[in-house]
Amino acid sequence: MNRTEATAERGEKSNTAQVLGRAGMACYGVVHLVIAYLALQVAFGDSEQADQKGALQQIGSTAFGQVLLWVVAVGLILFGLWQFLMAATGYEWVSGGKRTRKRIGAAARGVVVILLGITAIRIATGSGGGGSSNQKQQEFTAELLKLPAGPALVVIAAAAILGVAIAAGVKGAKKKFLQDLNTSELPGKAQRWIGTIGTIGYLAKGVVLAIVAILLAIAGFTADPNKAGGLDAALKTLSAQPFGTVLLIVVALGLAAFGVYCFGAARSHKR
Repeated sequence: MNRTEATAERGEKSNTAQVLGRAGMACYGVVHLVIAYLALQVAFGDSEQADQKGALQQIGSTAFGQVLLWVVAVGLILFGLWQFLMAATGYEWVSGGKRTRKRIGAAARGVVVILLGITAIRIATGSGGGGSSNQKQQEFTAELLKLPAGPALVVIAAAAILGVAIAAGVKGAKKKFLQDLNTSELPGKAQRWIGTIGTIGYLAKGVVLAIVAILLAIAGFTADPNKAGGLDAALKTLSAQPFGTVLLIVVALGLAAFGVYCFGAARSHKR
């Protein structure tokens, strides 16, 4: 192990890094709980922005919420940094290709969560935090469509997102997430429900990502970036289907389950 890897491993295993990273994971759970709340608002006829930015804006909508938003922002960035440390030296309890995939996943999650933390800071400071998930997805799609073979590239991107969605669903259905937890560190009742609630949460995330992938694929096939959409569009697309209100309520409860799962995982994640 070279000096850089050794330094990263000491950082990942230090008590300070563990405490801060786990606190950040709990903040990630809070964001999912608020997204679930916004999804329920959509299900009952409100036109809330039901995505990560909408959740952060909802958190910061009161005076106390402004303080909480700063806590969440810092927590998300700390969670992202912890994921980078995990990507560098973590997941020693698995080996080979499985460890490599987990480390790549941790690095990707670190990027996403830190960007979300930066968005939270921008909202807290009044600078807007950028566009909605729909706007960002449409801008990304428009840029891809400008490239040679652009529609094909958009469809490939959609296939990649669908792959992530399927992986989330399989991870939930097979309870693979339990491999990363020391469930014995949880209270007795929590040990019994963490598997169930994690399964529900990962399946819900898989459904939402699959809808995002379908919208992106439609944009590729029609060469129309306005057909693409992020989390907000996915939830509202679901709501527009037959029995959409019921389906959206189920998915919202699933996203809430993932938020609660994050609290349990924050406490019991392996070092």
